[in-house]
Amino acid sequence: MLIHLFSFITWDPSPYLVDLGFLKIHYYSLCWILAFVIGWYMMAKIFRQENEKKELLDPLFLYVFIGCILGARLGEFIFYDPKAFIDRPIEVLLPVAYSPGHTAFGFLQDYEFVGFQGLASHGAALGVIISAYFFSRKYLKRSALWILDRIAVVVPLGGAAVRFGNFMNSEIVGKPSDLPWAVKFLAQSSSYGEVVPRHPAQLYEALGYIILGFIMWTLYQKIQYRKQMGALLGVFLFFLFLIRFIVEFFKENQGKEAVAETINVGLNNGQILSIPFMLIGLYLFISSKNRIFNRA
Repeated sequence: MLIHLFSFITWDPSPYLVDLGFLKIHYYSLCWILAFVIGWYMMAKIFRQENEKKELLDPLFLYVFIGCILGARLGEFIFYDPKAFIDRPIEVLLPVAYSPGHTAFGFLQDYEFVGFQGLASHGAALGVIISAYFFSRKYLKRSALWILDRIAVVVPLGGAAVRFGNFMNSEIVGKPSDLPWAVKFLAQSSSYGEVVPRHPAQLYEALGYIILGFIMWTLYQKIQYRKQMGALLGVFLFFLFLIRFIVEFFKENQGKEAVAETINVGLNNGQILSIPFMLIGLYLFISSKNRIFNRA
């Protein structure tokens, strides 16, 4: 009886917290903000625990924010839709979409402000790694692995918030399912086909990231992993992208599979791009015993 009553969940929320016509505030955008807020407070706790200068938090936040957003945005088009750099360059760099009759920011005729809706996690990871490198060179004067280990501790919970934003947007939906917790995404893109009960793949991934977040925090409390530079980052990269790799089996094809179509190995873009990160994670963890950090 219970299975019959709750055979699926109908999901049709507005994607906007505020919709004034000329200005729309997406839940998805707010989830990204929440991700950075969570990261800032967790990193502040880490800095206090390690007697690191709290003045470094603000520039670190700025570097990571820019690296993450820029990497995620560019990654979306490099990995999934490279033709956009030629066909729609404005949409690559600005949070707008072509919409005749609209004017975004008061000067872009026939474009509507929609926020940054296309953000690739693989690109975000690369962006954060690169920005952490430049931050370390300017402020820490030591290996970027030190700060990346600590960033790895705070990222999973933020990633969970972003995936919840995808759920609110009815995007990155799962494949059809008859499980009791399957969800009918009434606002799903027509590219996914018929509106039927589907795996809530976004929530699967979010739950995986929450579990990983608690694991990372537990490992961080063990001094041996703090001292082995690259150990925490290695664990993070391997398991985060392992979660991504597994969840991809439950996701619908996103419709833009530039890498997968080129390689043609029976996996999708997300899975192919996850494999190098997993291998790098394994290498960093295994080799971390040779990189011991000792504060002077």
